[in-house]
Amino acid sequence: MAHALSVAFLNHLLAGESWARERLRPFAGAVVRIEGGPLKLMLGIDENGLFTAADAAAPAAVTLTLPADAPARLLLDRDDLFAGVRLAGPADLAETLAFVFRHLRWDVETDLARWTGDIPARRLARLGSHLAAQASESARRLAANAAEYASHESSLLTSKARFTAFTTAVDSLRDDLARLEKRIGRL
Repeated sequence: MAHALSVAFLNHLLAGESWARERLRPFAGAVVRIEGGPLKLMLGIDENGLFTAADAAAPAAVTLTLPADAPARLLLDRDDLFAGVRLAGPADLAETLAFVFRHLRWDVETDLARWTGDIPARRLARLGSHLAAQASESARRLAANAAEYASHESSLLTSKARFTAFTTAVDSLRDDLARLEKRIGRL
């Protein structure tokens, strides 16, 4: 069920982007595996540049492996999510898929306008955008506060300054030991 919904959603996005379908068309018949955590999608590319559900046992031409923190990256920084994706397979297909997924956008406002009309859709889209920005900023602040607590308050982590001082002291000790070994070797 989730697999069929994912294919339908991706095709909905592709339907509004002729450039993306044109880029995928030369790879008709290829199978793409997308995996990361509980997500495992097998997608075929058809002659129209759209995705189809592929058999799980089919050999994949390209595998896209999402980082373990993909949901957090999607909330905080979508571009960072795509930077963390590992691609395996032929370079031309992998690069095309990376480009398409990186630049594919959902026009929420257009979809809402079909149900609510233009003005409410515009207002709902702006509200959703505002709420998403607030959620992203809240998540960023929470992560920064947790990191600050872990490094300063609870001593679970060391601060960058203390870590730098420690590594400098270790380097100095290593150099002193090397000099001492040379002096002992001369005796």
